[in-house]
Amino acid sequence: VAGVFWGAYILLSSAVGKRFPGTQGLSLSMIVAAVLIAPVGVATGGADLLHPQLLLIGVGVGLLSSVIPYSLELQALRRMPKHVFGILMSLEPAVAALIGVLLLGELLQVQQWVAIVCIVAASLGSTRR
Repeated sequence: VAGVFWGAYILLSSAVGKRFPGTQGLSLSMIVAAVLIAPVGVATGGADLLHPQLLLIGVGVGLLSSVIPYSLELQALRRMPKHVFGILMSLEPAVAALIGVLLLGELLQVQQWVAIVCIVAASLGSTRR
């Protein structure tokens, strides 16, 4: 299921990127997503969501986890073929794990190292012609 939605994300992002200039499409997409998810947040968090400190943290998290990365992804998707973009996106979990090892001192189990090697090998294999 996740793979289907991941593929849909790539195809829809590509379509939005071609249809709207700059980051207008991304802005519209994020507004729609916020409107759709807001009722869930209000139902579970209620008035606690209106504290200024929490709102500021939410803005920071939104910028660092969504706005900046998605803007960069949209720019990349406009400049490269969808299949190459999809391959690069599949490397994200492996890169995240390696950053966790290098910057946070996390320890990976053998299966996790094997998974990273498999992801990188599959990515390399799929880019060769």
